[in-house]
Amino acid sequence: MLNLAFLDFDFALNEDEPPALTTESTPAQHLLFEKWKRCNHMFLMLMKNSISMLIRGSIPDSENAKTYLAYVEEQFKGTSKAHASTLILKLVTTKYDERSGIRGHIMMMNDMAHKLKGSDMEISDGFLVHFIMTSLPAAYEAFKINYNTQKDKWTMSELIAMCVQEEERMKMDKPEVAYLATSSKKRKNSNPRKEFAKVQKTNTGASTSSQNSTGKPFCKFCKKYIHKQKDCSNFKEWLAKKGIPFNPEAGKKPKNTKTGE
Repeated sequence: MLNLAFLDFDFALNEDEPPALTTESTPAQHLLFEKWKRCNHMFLMLMKNSISMLIRGSIPDSENAKTYLAYVEEQFKGTSKAHASTLILKLVTTKYDERSGIRGHIMMMNDMAHKLKGSDMEISDGFLVHFIMTSLPAAYEAFKINYNTQKDKWTMSELIAMCVQEEERMKMDKPEVAYLATSSKKRKNSNPRKEFAKVQKTNTGASTSSQNSTGKPFCKFCKKYIHKQKDCSNFKEWLAKKGIPFNPEAGKKPKNTKTGE
């Protein structure tokens, strides 16, 4: 149809066939008849060559482009009904996923409603606005309540504008909520007392004389049989960075006053 409109061949579809020419026909009538005849002929050629040979034989032939197009529509009327059923099912089950953008969601549902209108199943704009509202998720509950309490009814363009505005407002609020949730999670996972106790335990074990079976000193910090942890320069440097005082005497067992051990 787009190609026919560009070529001006849809004139034969939009205008009825003019009366046959006679000796009394005017020059204007001659021009009109010739234009219609040419457009009708080209319309039929393009349309027939666009139809598969497998189904062209099942369509009754006609020398009138408008009549031939009506025959084509008659052959596919059952398919149109099936398409309408698919559109209705998709329309009633579609829910906004909050990823594709609310403008696109509303325009998609509006497009399905217009296609149903072409199948003689018209949906009023007022009903469609309410129907689209029901497709929005729970995050829009306050927005829907606000609309239901208003006396004025929104048009489709007003619905799109208000929904886009609400979506933008919700997006601006999300970063703050995400930041608070992340901060709360970090605070939950980070326990200063446990962390300090862990470091204290490590520091306490610095003076422990860890040795292997051969009697060689073993450093628990650098995991090498070179020196004890209390003599490890890397361990002392790490404690200094953490701001923890080094106590080489920590962790030693108290001497037995009786035995002197």
